Amino acid sequence: MGNLRGNLRAWSRIAALTAITLVGVPVQWAALRVGARPVYQRLPVLFHRLVCRIIGVRVQVQGKPPRGQPTLLVSNHVSWADITAIASVTPLSFIAKSEVGGWPVFGTFARLQRSVFVDRARRSATAEVNGAIARRLADNEAMVLFAEGTTGEGMRVLPFRSALVGAVKDAAGGQPVRLQPMCICYVARNGLPLGRDGLPRIAWYGDMDLAPHLMDLLRSGDRYEAVISFGEPVTGDDVNRKVATRMAEDFARASVRRLRRSS
Repeated sequence: MGNLRGNLRAWSRIAALTAITLVGVPVQWAALRVGARPVYQRLPVLFHRLVCRIIGVRVQVQGKPPRGQPTLLVSNHVSWADITAIASVTPLSFIAKSEVGGWPVFGTFARLQRSVFVDRARRSATAEVNGAIARRLADNEAMVLFAEGTTGEGMRVLPFRSALVGAVKDAAGGQPVRLQPMCICYVARNGLPLGRDGLPRIAWYGDMDLAPHLMDLLRSGDRYEAVISFGEPVTGDDVNRKVATRMAEDFARASVRRLRRSS
């Protein structure tokens, strides 16, 4: 009986996600084609807020997100759910590894949100990627970089990779870029503190397969609380990439410790 309820819950959520996708994707595609900036920037925020509601993730924001300024948000990374949680807060794009572009559904969403895909194995693609990043920053946009280079299990923060931050700064082509630390932390499930034992239900890392992990969440009916914290930005020209990366890593670690203690 429990499996039946879970399957019905999952398929009802899938139906709701499909409905908003069938409405939102053509509108976003058309807005991108005609260059309707207010639409293609704000529509993903609304879309991801609806997705968060459907899949059971409530987002709290601490600090001030970027608003209309060229900003590189340097963050930790816990789950595929980070994308929809972060994108529900403010207009932004992601700097993602090239594999994401080939994922079913998620790849399409990433492209419609104007993500920049980085293929580290193809050095010939560097100029194209750098040009895309430079244009976004010149247009006063915010971009998210997951500086760990992978997802973690949510209880701790992996070392941030300064080479990734340096590559984005180089891609900016000398433009002043605000570097802003950011942290995402899943603190509660069904109103109770979320600890190490429960985190794998929402954290996606290691050799976990995406589809089963997603389906388990859709079946469960669990409600999660995510806190997204924004630190104080610094101007990229004021600090070198290693110092900026360390500042962002320290902010993420301190935020996770604080939120774990208070949850």
